[in-house]
Amino acid sequence: MFEDIEPRPRRGEALTALGREDLDVYSIEDLEERIEALNAEVERSRGAIEGKKSKKNAADALFNFGS
Repeated sequence: MFEDIEPRPRRGEALTALGREDLDVYSIEDLEERIEALNAEVERSRGAIEGKKSKKNAADALFNFGS
């Protein structure tokens, strides 16, 4: 059986869509909630960066151990 599977969104597509969204339809409260959600996403992204840096530093230390 084949199921309809939607293609995965391309990287950055959601962010691009957010930038094009019409903000005039939102109330002040909606916009404040949006800012909170975006700030949470920024923090999540920063956490991912720190995690990747930590892994890279550990790998660099491992492979440069004898140098």
